Amino acid sequence: MSSSENWPRIAVIGAGAVGGYFGGMLARAGAPVVMIGRPAFADAIRKNGLLLDTLQFKETVRVEASTELAAARGADLVLFCVKTTDTESTARSLAPLLPSSATVVSLQNGVDNAEKLRAAGIDAFSAVVYVAASVPEPGRVKHVGRGDLVIGPRNARSEKFAALFERAGVACRISDNIDGELWTKLIWNCALNAISALGRAKYGLIAESEDARKVVETVVNEVLAVASAARIQLPGVETPQAGLAGALKIATQMSGAISSTGQDLMRGKRTEIDSLNGYISRRGAELGVLTPVNHALYALVKLAEENNELSARSKPAATAR
Repeated sequence: MSSSENWPRIAVIGAGAVGGYFGGMLARAGAPVVMIGRPAFADAIRKNGLLLDTLQFKETVRVEASTELAAARGADLVLFCVKTTDTESTARSLAPLLPSSATVVSLQNGVDNAEKLRAAGIDAFSAVVYVAASVPEPGRVKHVGRGDLVIGPRNARSEKFAALFERAGVACRISDNIDGELWTKLIWNCALNAISALGRAKYGLIAESEDARKVVETVVNEVLAVASAARIQLPGVETPQAGLAGALKIATQMSGAISSTGQDLMRGKRTEIDSLNGYISRRGAELGVLTPVNHALYALVKLAEENNELSARSKPAATAR
């Protein structure tokens, strides 16, 4: 698993926008990749290949696809991309399939996924993902912004992982403060995801709205207060002004994107809000830090989820004639 040797065998678990993009980039570079995802996604890839529709190129990549977790058996490298709501159950099922030498990397939102994987007996580490991507139709990944990773801490394994992605044309930075990096990403997720979802707005619209920026600023300040109480060192986000500037920079860099939370709500799916604003609300309560705006955003997204579920259940079933 280095830039000069043969490629490792790679499994992408929970292949969607994130797994499809990063796994697709590895497959495009020649790595043997199996993507494990939902039937529509897997069927489309098996039939037509994976269409990478990126800012730099549009190309169809041939890649193995499956709906079965067992397809990951014996993988050297696993990109773990499932929704955070499925982390623990998927990890328990995955653990018996992997050799002890396997490298498992969480490419998920939130700050405690690697911890949950380790609790299931998988020696995982974390990657912080910066990419604006969606799956507008099965088998097609639409990339509209960034596409880089931060991993850590620095050791032989993380250096091999970074070299692998650099070989595939994906920027991958190693940090010795990966907890701080994860929390920095959490700031941006908390600041933008729920607002994008509830406002049905692309990030660029949030950056242009004075009223939305005020909400973003309050969310950022609450997350910074919780991080400070939790003794998290945030690289480059030492002040509230830097936190707000960072959130608006992300919104501008990914101006054409709607948050993953927004994409989930529009499709009637459960979101990851429990790992984002919900996590800050819970952690703040534990640490005695007030987080009313984060809690409000969390509560509103949960209401929207419940409304989606009620609507789905109330649809009349087809009647036989």
